[in-house]
Amino acid sequence: MQQGVPRTGRSLPGMPLEMDDLDGDDPPRKSWNSKGDSGGRWYWPESTIGRVLVGAGALIVLIAVGTTVDLAKRYLQHDSRFRIAGVNHIQVAGLSELSRAQLLPVFGEDIGRNVFFVPLSERRKELEGIPWVQQATVMRVLPDELHVSIVERKPVAFTRHGQQIGLVDASGVLLDMAPAAMAAHHYSFPVLTGIDAGDKPVSRQARMNVYARMMSELDSSGQHYSEQLSEIDLTDPEDARVLMPEQGTDILAHFGEDHFLERYQRYKEHIAEWRQQYPQLAAVDLRYEQQVVLDMASGASHAQPNPENAGVKVKADQSDAPKAVAKPRPDGMAVPEKSSKAETKGAKPKASSSKARANELRSKNTSTSKAPAAKKHSPAKSGTQVKGQSTAKPLNKNPKNTSAESKPKQKPSPAVRSAAAEGQ
Repeated sequence: MQQGVPRTGRSLPGMPLEMDDLDGDDPPRKSWNSKGDSGGRWYWPESTIGRVLVGAGALIVLIAVGTTVDLAKRYLQHDSRFRIAGVNHIQVAGLSELSRAQLLPVFGEDIGRNVFFVPLSERRKELEGIPWVQQATVMRVLPDELHVSIVERKPVAFTRHGQQIGLVDASGVLLDMAPAAMAAHHYSFPVLTGIDAGDKPVSRQARMNVYARMMSELDSSGQHYSEQLSEIDLTDPEDARVLMPEQGTDILAHFGEDHFLERYQRYKEHIAEWRQQYPQLAAVDLRYEQQVVLDMASGASHAQPNPENAGVKVKADQSDAPKAVAKPRPDGMAVPEKSSKAETKGAKPKASSSKARANELRSKNTSTSKAPAAKKHSPAKSGTQVKGQSTAKPLNKNPKNTSAESKPKQKPSPAVRSAAAEGQ
């Protein structure tokens, strides 16, 4: 048995928690939606006079604030204490290669100007337009100073344009420096070619990306192979051509655009063997996976590859060497022979026998007849190839098989008969 307070009508199950008193003992509750003092705004009076007074007071406050701001602005703009009196009020930090005198012309118009009138964003862009400035920050320091912070570019390689030597950073921006200053810094960089000032910044950036990858891969093993590079030609971003110094001579190595460490190690492993076998070696193409192409110097004789060197292909540049022609032998075989200067230019050599002279006269005579025309074959050109011409078949020993015998028989001229008689 539990004893407790008997339940009232408000706490019975199913009855709402809040309901009006049916007996009328409790005072009525006010609703938030009913009109009265609780529904109005506390700062906005109900009377018209009160509203006018509140509006006038707000207007007076706004006028006072505006006047105060204007007076403060005029004070800051025209007071002499906020005027930049001279270059001593411009402080510059972060200079290494640049001098303070090289940056001060940017702020020439700001001397004597109020510090609040200096366009900071424009001055920052002008500073970053200087090749050596990578990033600049300009700040106002009250009452009358400007503080400038500079981040300079770092050179990563030399550049060569004809006889002029300069510097270039990782973004491809060309940097000027006096030769004495370069010597004082003791820079040890490869010399890059193919980075021209007339190229677009995007093009120079692509070439420098290839250079950065090459340097990173060559030094990734800790051996600092990049210090062995002498000159790099980046004219073609897909083929980095490196000039490798080798015992008093330079070998041009084609490294392509990737796998730089692997190709460098392959080059160093076999270069001594290649130079011993091919003394006129001028270039090595390492861009192929299964073979290496060796290029001989101009005017060098064709080198025979060693059968033991699998995957090595040798090319000889014989542009300056004399051309070779084929001289027919009596047995029909062709023997290569160095042609004379006249033969190289396409001159006709003289006939070597009276029978050839007779055949030539006979072919000329038949070409003037009314028979169908046939192509002329000079016996002097038989078996000879000059400047890419097709090689003609040598004439048969038996004159009956010539083109003249296959045509209708004609009475030979006296000259032909005398030449034939002489040949017999």
